[in-house]
Amino acid sequence: MNQGLTRRLALGALIVSIIAIAVAYASAFRPSGPPIWAAWLLALGIPLSLGGIMVLGAARGGREAGVGPLKIPFAFVTVVLAAGFGGALLLPATESPNSELWLGLPARAAIVIYGVGLMPTILLPIAYALTFESQTLRAEDIEQVRAFARGGAGERKGLAGQAGSERVDGADVSTATDTRT
Repeated sequence: MNQGLTRRLALGALIVSIIAIAVAYASAFRPSGPPIWAAWLLALGIPLSLGGIMVLGAARGGREAGVGPLKIPFAFVTVVLAAGFGGALLLPATESPNSELWLGLPARAAIVIYGVGLMPTILLPIAYALTFESQTLRAEDIEQVRAFARGGAGERKGLAGQAGSERVDGADVSTATDTRT
């Protein structure tokens, strides 16, 4: 999948998910309270928005298209988050002092804490570490950072374009142009 399509799909998913989250929150202002479907909009909108943000953050320019090998952990985390929130919603609200505990927590709390909270904090850093050199770091990127650090503001070509400064009405102003399409 090319990078432009990847970014458009991720941005579309992010927009749809933000609208779903907004509708769910807005439904709380109904005189009769939020409907049942509002919780489901949140349970699906939050993971979808996080997935879209991860893809937008990891999508690379240049030769590499999309997010490369990170698409599998990103999809897995998004699905697990949705399943975790959905699972917590599907379980009956029958917790009591005599309820069975999962690793010291009631079932619904355990799903949210361990599945939604803890699992991504373990999986995603491992995925990024395993793909760092091939997906995130290239020799050209390092050289651009080194050139930027050495100086030559007018001659640098950064990742987002050219940056420099010029005088406008007697004041120094920083300029930046975005050369990405």
